[in-house]
Amino acid sequence: MTRKQRRATLIGASLAILAVAVGLVLFALEDSIVFFYSPSEVSERGLETGTRMRLGGLVVEGSIVRGQGTEIRFDVTDFAATIPVTYVGILPDLFREGQGVVAEGVLLPEGVFSADTVLAKHDENYMPSEVADALKRTGNWQGDGEVPHSETYGQGAYP
Repeated sequence: MTRKQRRATLIGASLAILAVAVGLVLFALEDSIVFFYSPSEVSERGLETGTRMRLGGLVVEGSIVRGQGTEIRFDVTDFAATIPVTYVGILPDLFREGQGVVAEGVLLPEGVFSADTVLAKHDENYMPSEVADALKRTGNWQGDGEVPHSETYGQGAYP
């Protein structure tokens, strides 16, 4: 083998190893890359129970039930599907019915989402673009025009 052939073989093998490594990393991170799943995506994908994930959508009107202490139950919907959520802890001040929410936790075997973190949207004008996109995909978007995104919303609020 000449020097040129060895160099070409080494470069080819290095590129092949790099491609395999990138493929393995992307495969391993596939589910972690998604910011959240909407309720309809959870049912469509048949996600395994016990898998840690984020669930996003709107809090269903009239679904909030307070239990003992800081326990709370509510339903999250994207208007195509609804998933009941349980949470123990102090909710954000902006959490209320009809508002956007992203909950992080695990899906239990009985179809209830057990959240350990709940994030509420900022105010009545702001909605995470992922929630808006999920509502648009299901045909339930009720907004008029573009959604203010976090990158532009509130600019200038702090010096």
